[in-house]
Amino acid sequence: MTVGTVSLRVRNTGAMTYELVVLPLSEGPAVGQRRVGGDGQVDEAGSLGEVSRSCGDDTGDGLAPGAAGWTTVPLPDGRYELICNLPGHYATGMHALLTVQ
Repeated sequence: MTVGTVSLRVRNTGAMTYELVVLPLSEGPAVGQRRVGGDGQVDEAGSLGEVSRSCGDDTGDGLAPGAAGWTTVPLPDGRYELICNLPGHYATGMHALLTVQ
């Protein structure tokens, strides 16, 4: 992806509620290495944006099955981890790497 302000549009094609959180990722750690707390979630401190509102932008209660949502975020050069941070989802592999140059 190219450096700049981007809008991320997410459609939930699953049968459960999901979300997408954009977290900066330094050069050292790999994707999927964040500490999961007792609540089944990772710390979202430093989040650049979140898609978790059905048919709307930014934060809410999650994307319902079949719904879409979006967020607009500035993405400077770097690595980012895109995660679903609903309880238990990150630990089961719902994370991906996004590299911006």
